[in-house]
Amino acid sequence: MAKNILSKLNIKTLATSLVMSGLLLSTMQSSMVNAEEAKVERKTKRVPTLRSKVFDQLSRAQGLADEGKQAEAFEVLDEVNEKSSSMNSYELAMMHNFYGFIHYEAENYDAAITAFENVVKQQPIPESFEQATLFSLAQLHMMRGNFDQTIEKIEQWETIQLALFPGKEIPAKNLVLKAQAMYQKQDYQAASEYINAAIKQVETNDLGFQVDEQWYVLQRAAYYELKQPEQVKNVLLKLVKKFEAPKYWIQLAGMYGELGLEDKQLATMEIAEQKGFVMTGSEMFNLAQLYYYHQIPFKSAALMQKALDEGKLAEDERNLTFLAQSWNFAKETDKAIPVMLAAAKLSKDGELYAQLGQMYLNMEQWQEAIDASRLAIDKGNLRNEGMAHLVMGMANFNNGDYNEALNELAKAQKFDGSRSMATQWAKFVEGEMKQQDTYASVLN
Repeated sequence: MAKNILSKLNIKTLATSLVMSGLLLSTMQSSMVNAEEAKVERKTKRVPTLRSKVFDQLSRAQGLADEGKQAEAFEVLDEVNEKSSSMNSYELAMMHNFYGFIHYEAENYDAAITAFENVVKQQPIPESFEQATLFSLAQLHMMRGNFDQTIEKIEQWETIQLALFPGKEIPAKNLVLKAQAMYQKQDYQAASEYINAAIKQVETNDLGFQVDEQWYVLQRAAYYELKQPEQVKNVLLKLVKKFEAPKYWIQLAGMYGELGLEDKQLATMEIAEQKGFVMTGSEMFNLAQLYYYHQIPFKSAALMQKALDEGKLAEDERNLTFLAQSWNFAKETDKAIPVMLAAAKLSKDGELYAQLGQMYLNMEQWQEAIDASRLAIDKGNLRNEGMAHLVMGMANFNNGDYNEALNELAKAQKFDGSRSMATQWAKFVEGEMKQQDTYASVLN
């Protein structure tokens, strides 16, 4: 799931600026309203004046809150609230705004929401004040997991904006907040459309702004949920280029793998490894697997050995088995055998001992092949027990013990997976025995 990408609430800044500019704004609005109506076609609100005695009390409450004296600040606001019947809409809105600000500072978010809801209920108030409060409400609802209310408040903000500035583009910050809410509602298509529009708006403007990193993260998450791996890959390419974070390189490699582009997957992981971004045991294991898959077993083994030596991977059956297989594939059998032996001792079945027996056989270490295969059979749960008997038969033959070889080959013939080869070897051993008997009779 993508993180909730919330813009920082600027409630305190909003409260301060509105109190400090309230008198001036109200006076200017009252004196210039006729001129404004002559200049523009839209209807302008007549906002009542914020009186100085209310302003002084609100400023005192803010000062107490700034000093961390929240209880005293609430007492001042309660004194103001006792005179609410004589206050105009602007004054009431400012009072509720300060209630909201102090509740927010105290992390009483539900109480803050209630207070800010009371702000927008007071009419008329300045449009900028109403919009700022609606946006703060949208953020708070997002924080509280109220996703429908988040969208509702943003759309109320947009309604005011469109009335004031018809045809003006909806700001990217609104689109992002709606995208976050839609994502949390699991409406991934809507989330994708909103975040795409926000990113496009910023990428194509001429103001020099950069898209926030978390916007791309949300865009990637939406594409992922929509099962659009090609688009996920494209977003990750941007994240890699713009932010150079290790996790994006690893994720990009993973997406190349999901798209079946194994060569690019390996190349991306190798670059990440060179940059020092392949740091965890799981990442090192994944890269080692890629090396093995692409038939570069020495690099696979070397990386696995490094991960084990650094303690990033445990010396458990899985990791030791893979390391042994990598060394064996790289024809470094001397390095593979002790690792495979350690893995076999940890295993609950005899399969690894059986593999070890075959490795010894290939090295012409006949007795070791016999001993390992015997351990495999004794430990049991083999996929093909017949192959262990076959290895023992071949090793006994090379040890010169023809009778024991035939005994093991006879056992191997009882299993489908080894019957054909065991039969051929038995004929060969019998032929060798007859030939030796002939030589012995001639000599006698």
